[in-house]
Amino acid sequence: MAQNNGFGKFIATAVIAGALGGGITYGGVSYFNNNNNGTGTELVSGTNKNGNTKVSNVKVNLNTQAEKAFNATKSTVVSVINLQKQSSSDDTLSGILGQIQGGSSSKKKSSGELEASSEGSGVIYKKSGNTAYIVTNNHVVAGANALEIILSDGSKVSASVVGKDAVSDLAVIKINSDKVKKVATFGDSDNIKVAEPVLAIGSPLGSQYATSVTQGIISAKKREVPQTSEGGQQIGNATVIQTDAAINPGNSGGPLINFAGQVVGINSMKLASDQQGTSVEGMGFAIPSNEVVMIINQLIKNGQVIRPALGIGYTDLSNVSEQQQRSGLKLPKSVTQGAVVLNVNSNSPAKRAGLAKYDVITELDGTKITQQSQLRDILYKHQIGDKISVTYYHQGDKKTGSITLNEKATSKVLSEASK
Repeated sequence: MAQNNGFGKFIATAVIAGALGGGITYGGVSYFNNNNNGTGTELVSGTNKNGNTKVSNVKVNLNTQAEKAFNATKSTVVSVINLQKQSSSDDTLSGILGQIQGGSSSKKKSSGELEASSEGSGVIYKKSGNTAYIVTNNHVVAGANALEIILSDGSKVSASVVGKDAVSDLAVIKINSDKVKKVATFGDSDNIKVAEPVLAIGSPLGSQYATSVTQGIISAKKREVPQTSEGGQQIGNATVIQTDAAINPGNSGGPLINFAGQVVGINSMKLASDQQGTSVEGMGFAIPSNEVVMIINQLIKNGQVIRPALGIGYTDLSNVSEQQQRSGLKLPKSVTQGAVVLNVNSNSPAKRAGLAKYDVITELDGTKITQQSQLRDILYKHQIGDKISVTYYHQGDKKTGSITLNEKATSKVLSEASK
């Protein structure tokens, strides 16, 4: 996420941990490993009548695996500055007098100047000729009129978007590679283990804290968290890595690395409180590296991620009253879960498979539908051209069929969760 001067985005029910916002306090925990072969630090605090307190001249030889991993990756981590055109209030004396005297009714005027609207992190993962590629979060670059990158040595370079994907919250941007000396490598996120130590690197609270590192463990390899649209509607679930490594505003888009110095995830969000408002600590989430690689390869190739669609609009069966379920949809009492088809696009995969308005999908691709958001998750595991099975009820009759996924999901479809 990026620093938020009125700018920000929320993914799932969690607070995205990438934007630099106000009123955030944070802290850190220092970890000292005294089980190495070096001599531990000693503070000698002896006192005498002369007040001659001294400290011992002992140096720590602390060469941990965490330090090696950090040093192997730190130069690939960058700050991403989201620049936007700002509008300023016409609150000058002349502007106020002009309004009083019947002048222009416009209360705002565009300054036309680019200012930092938000700030996040990113990691350089590829260098090809004169171009270097950076992966970050989509919400870090969303709405930008221009992008500025601050490299680990403090150099500033301009960047442009190669492609971005709101569904996975990933984006690829590119810069001139002249000052890029090293790129990060991706590890296999399927091979990480619960309780395995990891490091999060990024720019918490902005570039003034660039290349900050925090240490934690993997709390869960594949945790499902809900994703919501800008309108607050749940549109699906994201499968993410859960970690207790501190992730703060500005960290979004930065890497989660293992102790081999490999990127195993892209930090994306943190859970700050639950639905009851209970404060939560130590629950950060990262997009698994295997998904990251799949997405960024498509973004490099196509500039977008192409996903299949059913060509329908739908809602959860729980949104329909029990009386309407029986009288209108004619469902048997045994059917209590599913997705109700609200409309079917002409010549769509769903239409060709025989689905119609007010049908109720209870199973897709062999998975029982317990909530509407599952449809999107199931579809996005497939490619254009795949065939999947469907079970649904039409006017109370149970039917089965096969759907060929030959329609692409559009941006409008994605935002409305109509797949």
